[in-house]
Amino acid sequence: MNKLLLIIQREFIAKVRNKSFIIMTFLSPIIAVGMIALVVFLTKKNDEKIKKITYVDNSGLFTKDDFKDTKNIKYEDFTKLGLEATKKEVEDGRYYGVLYLPKIDSLELLAASVEFFSKDTPGISTLDQIEGNVNQKLRSLKMQQLGIDEAKIASSKIKSNIKMFNFSGEQSSKLINALKIAVGGIAGYLLMMFVIIYGTSVMRSVIEEKTSRIIEVIVSSVKPFQLMLGKIIGNATAGLLQFAIWGILLIILNVVVSTVFGLNMSDMNGGSSSEAMQQVAGANDKVQMLLQEVFRLPLVELFFLFIFYFLAGYMLYSSLFAAIGAAVDSETDTQQFMMPVMLPLMLAVYVGAFTVIDDPHGPVSVVFSHIPLTSPIVMLMRVPFGVAWWEILVSMLILIFTFLAVVWLAAKIYRVGILMYGKKPTYKDLWKWIRYSA
Repeated sequence: MNKLLLIIQREFIAKVRNKSFIIMTFLSPIIAVGMIALVVFLTKKNDEKIKKITYVDNSGLFTKDDFKDTKNIKYEDFTKLGLEATKKEVEDGRYYGVLYLPKIDSLELLAASVEFFSKDTPGISTLDQIEGNVNQKLRSLKMQQLGIDEAKIASSKIKSNIKMFNFSGEQSSKLINALKIAVGGIAGYLLMMFVIIYGTSVMRSVIEEKTSRIIEVIVSSVKPFQLMLGKIIGNATAGLLQFAIWGILLIILNVVVSTVFGLNMSDMNGGSSSEAMQQVAGANDKVQMLLQEVFRLPLVELFFLFIFYFLAGYMLYSSLFAAIGAAVDSETDTQQFMMPVMLPLMLAVYVGAFTVIDDPHGPVSVVFSHIPLTSPIVMLMRVPFGVAWWEILVSMLILIFTFLAVVWLAAKIYRVGILMYGKKPTYKDLWKWIRYSA
């Protein structure tokens, strides 16, 4: 036991003292927040760019009121100038593009004959806005032809807001379902990232010690099983420390950025606009509603289950990565063994993204939340939607027993593989090492 603790301590200290570990621990949250801020800034700048669009209406059906200006699109009527002259104006860079509506009696044929000319390919949102204006006018004209009262149709539209309850009387909503999807998705993504980063770190550590022949000295005084388990736990503790630091830094950076953003917004609005005050009040109501929905989630249960599946999933996969590292002489030789290990992770993410979100209690979601190689991700994504305690317990027990079995098998590969050099192992060799009982 003392030797195992020493190995864990050695792996932990070696990991946290690494310069790249220290740099990425403090730099990663800054980079993440900076990238998000950059995307928001560039999006905002892009939205501020005004696109001047001209239109030539030879059909005589459209007026200036039919083309509604938006924040970033302004329309100008160039019908009198003609199509060719207007296209020349656009080519010279004075305008963004020209919308051409030919003279056709049939509304159906006109809808299929509208053309748009521009120097650069327009974005999807820009084209959608232009098409929306044209479609709305043509739809209105078609209703008039058919003798349909557009005002009555508009007044007949009713939007329902279905309130959701379970049989115990607890109310739910679409917002909380979105939160459950977000919480489950983030948990599953973090687990996958943790497994890939620190599982491969264990593998590289084993390969490095094996190629430098340090492993021969270490195994002379420590059992291979203890060495493998110590490496896994040592890297796990270093990873948890890094994640904890990331969480604290992200919270601090989020508060700082939000505060600065809030001050900028108040400066821009000047505090004198009644419309701005209404927007702030509406935003506060939405935040309050969001907080209420968040606190209705089983946060305590989520926290402990997240830790369990986080650690159990990592330990399961890391033992496989350690066995792969012991079996090969270089990192390039790991490719043939990595794919079978990575496939369940990718499958779990696929099931979580396309099945759990749509039907968290369906047969596919339930089955994959009990298969040990996929349950850490799939069950984490199901938990926010409410899973029976016995179902969670069964999933946890299966995962624990599978972990113990995989560690036992990986240790058999590890104890033989760490002293094997100069030969590329095959799956047949791994099977022989597992059956080796000496």
